[in-house]
Amino acid sequence: MRLDDRVRAALIHATARWTVRYGDNLRFAGTELPKPRVQPVPTRHGTVPAHVYRPPGTDDRTDDGTDDRTPVHVHFHGGAWLMRHPKMDDWWCRYLTATAGVVVVNVDFSAGPYAAYPVAQEQCHDVAAWAAGWANDRITVGGFSSGGGLAASVCLQARDTGSFRPALQVLGVPALDMASALTPTPEGMIAASLRQLVRRVYFPDTASRSEPYASPVLAPDLTGLPPAIILTAAHDTLRHDGERYANRLREAGIPVRHDETPNVDHYFLTQDPTRARTTMAMVAKEIRAATTP
Repeated sequence: MRLDDRVRAALIHATARWTVRYGDNLRFAGTELPKPRVQPVPTRHGTVPAHVYRPPGTDDRTDDGTDDRTPVHVHFHGGAWLMRHPKMDDWWCRYLTATAGVVVVNVDFSAGPYAAYPVAQEQCHDVAAWAAGWANDRITVGGFSSGGGLAASVCLQARDTGSFRPALQVLGVPALDMASALTPTPEGMIAASLRQLVRRVYFPDTASRSEPYASPVLAPDLTGLPPAIILTAAHDTLRHDGERYANRLREAGIPVRHDETPNVDHYFLTQDPTRARTTMAMVAKEIRAATTP
């Protein structure tokens, strides 16, 4: 890894908790919920903290694998695989907990420059598989940006290993292609320079970038995956990743709901909070339906 790349990535990693500011105008529900319980979960790459949000009236015991039949949504935050800051999506976790009636597990996975592919992908799968065990497989997964790519990867891993079966995948402005050439585009929120940095730091092995768990949209076989909600933004550099994946999933016979927010960039919800109410309510409704027997 180049020294300047490591320094830049380390700075992004270290300052995320102060530099990431979005979502405060989207706290439509769940603000009254207590702080999430932090539960350590063993994975192939060490113990990972899971921030567990519970709906009012459910068991607030330590989540240790005992099945209480409360459905679960496992969430993977964004941050370009360079930020380790699950609190950035606290507003979303609270909203889903309060409106979808599910336990939300917000995964504090490892990120660059202190980890590289496939560490975060495998940690996220292992935490989701753990959660599926005590949720009686009433489980959905999802994420934003790089977290959307992680959610898609987790679904592929779960299918290939038979570890569990998600009922739904929610992919918000997902990053799904780490291998294809970057086409020249106007500089938006997700600039080409940032995407190149991510590839060099978190996906340093160029050959592995095209593997399905790194680039789900390049997976040769998408059959057997769960239904998907794919959220894209009209001005987002990553919009084509989501569109391509939606089309490929449909071709594989997977039910897909593709919703695009017009006139916004990567922070698609916070940039149009009026429309966000409809989008967020739709996702919560679909998660509730997917986890209801």
